[in-house]
Amino acid sequence: MSTEPLSRARIVAAAIDLIEREGADAISMRRIAAELGVGVMSLYNHVPGKDALLNGVAEAVLSQIEFTDDPDAHWTDRVRMQARAFRQIAHHHPRSTMLVVSRQLHSAAGLLPVERALATLRSAGFDGADAVRMLRMFIAYIVGSLLREVGVTPTFAPVQTRTIRADGVDPALFPEVSSLSALLDQCDHEEEFEFGLELLIKAIEAYAGRREGTR
Repeated sequence: MSTEPLSRARIVAAAIDLIEREGADAISMRRIAAELGVGVMSLYNHVPGKDALLNGVAEAVLSQIEFTDDPDAHWTDRVRMQARAFRQIAHHHPRSTMLVVSRQLHSAAGLLPVERALATLRSAGFDGADAVRMLRMFIAYIVGSLLREVGVTPTFAPVQTRTIRADGVDPALFPEVSSLSALLDQCDHEEEFEFGLELLIKAIEAYAGRREGTR
């Protein structure tokens, strides 16, 4: 048993460890107390309850994002850096990352990635409405990529490279699936993420160009 004094940081760290092992459904104040070897009531001196604890987990994970944003870089490069930084947290805390995107956060840690992304898009000349829509689009893309990459299973199985099992498909019924089975059967997550990210950025650039042309 650790002799380290009980603290909010220690409680949150224990919750993250439990989530990564068993999933967010395993979290309860009683279970965290057992993990730490303390009385359950002692937790309430540092965390008001389960909801606050889950928010603490999300904020702790977000605070680990290593931003390498360069204000002098072109906005497209800044978007790439920010998207990659957010994606990287899933490699360290995959289950907790899914918790992050499911919660509404109002802390500095929760709002900082949003602030930086909006500031980048606004500095590129997009108005507020467009910047918010683009932010949501990037979040949807990154979350979708993470769900595919880390897997959505009860045991949170290791990353799988196979995406569609095309072996044994009837080529008469599914000629395209059959002919492309080798490609469908494998997925390089890094390459796939970068491909999609570039498509999004190119689409935004084209959108910006069309708007400029109509002024």
